[in-house]
Amino acid sequence: MQTRELGRTGQQVSALGLGCMSMASDYAYGPSDEREAVATLHRALELGVTFWDTADVYGFGANEELLGKVLATRRPEVFLATKFGFVADGAGGAKVDVRPERIAAACDASLRRLGVDTIDLYYAHRIDPAVPVEDMVGAMAALVQAGKVRFLGLSEASAASLRRAVATHPVAALQSEYSIFTRDVEAEILPTCRELGIGLVPFSPLGRGLLTDPGPQLAEKDMRRALPRFGAEVGDANAPLVAGLRQLAAEKSISTAQLALAWLLAQDEHIVPIPGTKQRKYLEDNAAAASVTLSPDEQQRLAALLAAHPVVGARYGEGALRLVNN
Repeated sequence: MQTRELGRTGQQVSALGLGCMSMASDYAYGPSDEREAVATLHRALELGVTFWDTADVYGFGANEELLGKVLATRRPEVFLATKFGFVADGAGGAKVDVRPERIAAACDASLRRLGVDTIDLYYAHRIDPAVPVEDMVGAMAALVQAGKVRFLGLSEASAASLRRAVATHPVAALQSEYSIFTRDVEAEILPTCRELGIGLVPFSPLGRGLLTDPGPQLAEKDMRRALPRFGAEVGDANAPLVAGLRQLAAEKSISTAQLALAWLLAQDEHIVPIPGTKQRKYLEDNAAAASVTLSPDEQQRLAALLAAHPVVGARYGEGALRLVNN
């Protein structure tokens, strides 16, 4: 597994990370299996996929606890990222709370569940327009000074918020959705990251599965049931794009997932995607993408395919979209 620098921090991380959201929750991408999830984490280290991403809201703590079982014996091998900012809303869902007065307690709770002394990369999961970015990042910076956190990050933040944040404390990474299916960051956010020396960590780099299966069968509790792009009519509209990707991947003797990840890696040297999975077979397929090189002709064919088949459907519902790019 190749490595890449995280922004301009000097810190090297695996060129492809591992999104761990689905490992301890039936809400994310269907039923979970703890034994397979743990085996997937160990296999990731064998493959050199050492950049792991979780959050306190995933399974409301259960995901961090699961990772903690592996970290107990393999902590030095992992560059560990987690996030704070969502809390239970009392109705089975979550709401944003990034008030400075609760950040230290949120960090301590994550450290306890993960069973570690230090978090390598600590993200604010969302920006709350009601909380000044400077105040939030200032409270996060205090965690760095206390030795509990090494680097700071933001998630789904606007270019303006990034600028305000770095004026308070260096920001190592921005985590945002970015894939062949979701390219919003290319307009303003990616150029801002380049200017400010912030690494971009794309989540859902495979379009939440749509890039590999345009019509997946979703379990009853699967969160994707609430996403506009997973409606039957939208899947039909996006099928020609997926078919084109599959054809190009077949010609290159790689999987569609590997093609999509190689495309992302080619967009910038400081992009580190974190495809999520809880199964070893998908982890192994994804990890192999780090060795895939796209020729200029293949990149041109991909660009033509994207131009011919614009993606249909929003990535989030209206309520979730209001929490993006603040």
